[in-house]
Amino acid sequence: MMRAACAALLLFVCSSAAAQVSAIDDAGNTVTLAHPAQRIVSLAPHITEQLFAIGAGSLVVGTTDYADYPSAAKAIPRLARAHSVDLERIAAARPDLIVVWGTGFPPAVIEALKRLGPPVFVDEPGAIASIATSMERLGVLVGHPEAKEVAARFRARETALRAQYAGRTEVAVFYQIWSEPLMTLGGRHVVSEAIRLCGGRNVFEQLAPLAPQVSIEAVLAARPEIIVTAEADARASGALAMWRRFPQIPAVRHDLLVTLDANRINRHTPRMLDEVAVLCARIDQARGVAGK
Repeated sequence: MMRAACAALLLFVCSSAAAQVSAIDDAGNTVTLAHPAQRIVSLAPHITEQLFAIGAGSLVVGTTDYADYPSAAKAIPRLARAHSVDLERIAAARPDLIVVWGTGFPPAVIEALKRLGPPVFVDEPGAIASIATSMERLGVLVGHPEAKEVAARFRARETALRAQYAGRTEVAVFYQIWSEPLMTLGGRHVVSEAIRLCGGRNVFEQLAPLAPQVSIEAVLAARPEIIVTAEADARASGALAMWRRFPQIPAVRHDLLVTLDANRINRHTPRMLDEVAVLCARIDQARGVAGK
């Protein structure tokens, strides 16, 4: 009887240990849960979309404004907006895991979230490849091993895109994120990486800030062969129309003013590669017009 009881106790201890899950977040902290998360507050549209992509969307009990993909995400309660969160409502949602976008909120907000009690996982994918890594780590924390397959498919597609455009002649790209003041992307931004993947060159890649302000004169001097911006659902707002005053720019002369889908290119999710493929095709078009 004693031996059976000890065996049962050992089985219970092993089962409990096996239920524990942990992953290192992008702040370098090890986040450990006693068991896979069942109630998640997801504080960024891209995090919510990643959770749906790995089959864990039904576990999300709270999210942020603009978390609108897939359509089921629209029904999730909004507990945060740009740079701010509703701490009382987050606590009332009784999450066993909070996943927060590291640069989406001030450090003080992230510290306040940690004081609520539930483990906080800081997500900050800074490169295309890190989208796959992020999904894998979230998969561990929610107990969804199929996340590895989703990540593997993402990596395979990224590899195929890189191979498709490797070695092609470089195309000068100006990426506009705002018109007044005129702002672009620095070389460390993930979209600059996407431009390089396509065989393009961000004409302001040497600038250190993620979103530096530049002058019209600097753009004219750079002579971009394609000018790109992004709007929701790729609906052109007229933000690039100002450049038509400068036909000396190759991009204007060849009518290569391109509007991408911001909901895809600006979110660190599997859909990003859909829009990177569009970007590559348009850069390739510019390459063809220039006879490169």
